[in-house]
Amino acid sequence: MRYQLELFFTALGFFTRIPVPAWVPWSPERLNHAARYFSLVGWIVGAVGAAAFWALSWVLPISLAVLLSVAITIRLTGAFHEDGWADTCDGLGGGWDKLQVLTIMKDSRIGTYGSAGLILMLLAKIFALVEIGAAGPAAVVIALLVAHPLSRLTSTSLLHTLDYVREDELAKAKPLARQLTPRELALAAAFGLLPLLLLPIGTTVLVLALVTATTVWVARLFKRRLGGYTGDCLGATQQLTELACYIAILIHA
Repeated sequence: MRYQLELFFTALGFFTRIPVPAWVPWSPERLNHAARYFSLVGWIVGAVGAAAFWALSWVLPISLAVLLSVAITIRLTGAFHEDGWADTCDGLGGGWDKLQVLTIMKDSRIGTYGSAGLILMLLAKIFALVEIGAAGPAAVVIALLVAHPLSRLTSTSLLHTLDYVREDELAKAKPLARQLTPRELALAAAFGLLPLLLLPIGTTVLVLALVTATTVWVARLFKRRLGGYTGDCLGATQQLTELACYIAILIHA
């Protein structure tokens, strides 16, 4: 039990800015095995965002409460996934071959494609949540609680289905570059899918369909352009499927 708790804290410390206990050891091997808890980290991020939105919605308009809650979740994660999305936009937008794409994605500077992609992604998520909020603040809370775990499950699925394509040891996702065991994948799936119980069955079906289609599409894109995934690709997948979740909820509202 203690080992499982250590793995959860390892995942929490890697994907958020939340301090973890000093007694939790870290190693690439533990981070590998902590992949089973990435979806559970989404529970924490979603809960913080939902709680912030709920509290802010009592004193602020829905639109401003949504914007500030998104900002809080970005701060909580250190913009980890947003950075991956921007880098992926830069690489796939500006690179012609695999080497050029990977070189651009590794550059710490943000380019035109990355800037445009990041702005549009943030606006799309905020506008979608504001529209969902037309049904009441509770609808936004549920959307956040569902989308964050589910979108992290989609990123985890790439670990299991694609090959890691960077060879440098300092790459941010190098410690994650291994397939999950069936037990680990099942646990990640349970944490990612369980919050769907908060939605009506019809909405759940549409969310799963759109999120799955988005995941399959980006996986094929990464396979075709890169031959597999990088850490930035995982972040981009999380961002795209989070948005897909909001859109599906909005369509079925």
